[in-house]
Amino acid sequence: MKKLIKSNNIILVITLIFLLQGCNNSVDMIAFNGNIYTVDNDFSKASAFAIKNGKFYDVGNEEILQKYNSKNILDLEGLTVLPGLIDAHCHFYGLGLNQRVVDLTGTNSFNEILSKISSDKNKSVIRGRGWDQNDWKNKEFPDKFELDKLYPDTPVILERIDGHAYLVNQKALDISGIDINTESNNGTIVTKNGILTGILIDGPMSLVDKAFGEVSLDEKITALISAQKIGFKHGLTTVDDAGLSKDVILLIDSLQRQNLLKMRVYAMISNNKDDVNFFIENGPIKTNSLNVRSVKVYGDGALGSRGATLKKPYSDDKHNYGKLVTDIDSIKDLAKKLANANFQMNTHAIGDSTVNILLKAYSKVLENIKDPRWRIEHSQIIDRKDLNGYNEKILPSVQPTHATSDMYWAEDRVGPIRIKGAYAYKDLLERSKVIGLGTDFPVEKVNPFHTFYAATARKDLDFFPDGGFEFSNALSREETLKGMTIWAAYLNFEENEKGSIEKNKFADFVIIDRDIMKVDLNSTPDTKVLKTYLSGDLVYSNTDSD
Repeated sequence: MKKLIKSNNIILVITLIFLLQGCNNSVDMIAFNGNIYTVDNDFSKASAFAIKNGKFYDVGNEEILQKYNSKNILDLEGLTVLPGLIDAHCHFYGLGLNQRVVDLTGTNSFNEILSKISSDKNKSVIRGRGWDQNDWKNKEFPDKFELDKLYPDTPVILERIDGHAYLVNQKALDISGIDINTESNNGTIVTKNGILTGILIDGPMSLVDKAFGEVSLDEKITALISAQKIGFKHGLTTVDDAGLSKDVILLIDSLQRQNLLKMRVYAMISNNKDDVNFFIENGPIKTNSLNVRSVKVYGDGALGSRGATLKKPYSDDKHNYGKLVTDIDSIKDLAKKLANANFQMNTHAIGDSTVNILLKAYSKVLENIKDPRWRIEHSQIIDRKDLNGYNEKILPSVQPTHATSDMYWAEDRVGPIRIKGAYAYKDLLERSKVIGLGTDFPVEKVNPFHTFYAATARKDLDFFPDGGFEFSNALSREETLKGMTIWAAYLNFEENEKGSIEKNKFADFVIIDRDIMKVDLNSTPDTKVLKTYLSGDLVYSNTDSD
């Protein structure tokens, strides 16, 4: 009898050990049979991984199936898997707001704009965004006079594609309190023969924004949810929103805590004194979904509207140097303030003069700061003598599709010599060792695979030009994927939690329909996202079975 009890005890112990091992080896998901680019330090590949508690628990090959057990087994069927994609510079909230206005992107003439906005003629305010006179036969700025005839009693506000100019009619000007005597030191109110044309560049746009009131809370929430849906569809799991008010940032935090908004957001605070002071006084916000520790500053305007600030006049406008949106003293003062508060400064710089001003201002205050990772957003036109001002403290955040959108007219703006320092991504990478890639959506399309193609091929979607635009500054496929994942995470101080498929990082990943690292380069813009996962949870699928 004692032997039987002893034997039963041994069996019980063995059973308990087996059960405990089973518990220890249980994971929430196992994915296998994949072509997985981990984007780790060795840029290694894997075929399987295990996920537990929203993070990658193990990454390897088919032995993962033997090491762990799970009720959720995902056969990747040989498909390509990438880390969750990060857009290093975009306007996520703005994309959502844009869903409620007339889309004017791709219009080929002002008459086409008039046709498109006619569908909104019964609205109390007609809004549109996306026009670009550089795409028209007549490349001069449009004016308001036809709008005045068609809509004498309805305000019309039409935003240029880059977000740096409005075309508004007289009714909108009147409501905004703008007349021929209105002054603007940080932008331009364009006149012709002493008459307002309705074109407002940079600073004066704020007068219109103030006059037409705040967006309602419901509209803000709808905008954020709409933008999230679009982002997940394109494989984005983190977005760097370049300029948000305190109220919108706190709303994002609230929605994320309620699990209504899942997209991870790196939120740059708009350079509004009260908002900046609020976060400096209360400290950064850091959750698994939200990171607030930086300020977005506008150095100058855009090249397309000739608002970028250049060292020498525009080649096609001999008396125009562009204008700073934020004056030099303010840039220096803010740089000092943010450095002392340990906040990151991320400044929009299109023109070579603005880049030069920032390099000097940044360098002065960062001399004794070990790892600031301050960013120059766009880093678009750079005097080649200034390239060496970029380093491991001053990092570039660029948008490759800007190069392929602008290439048709950029040289007209800056001439054949300055264009050699434009969109110089390879040169910048050599100095800073990392480069963040984004789209600036909704200025450009959200699609990150357009970014991939523009960075590597330096061509537009019509495969133009044959040899690539300033091809010496193309990035390799590996560099480009890093710029969309681990390097973008690095710019956000988040490289230890995302940006690669590695143990203990968030289980954010994307399944796509082709191997962008090996297929013909010209086919990469057509890449389709099949599934997007955030913390191991499916947040987008384009298959009917899901």
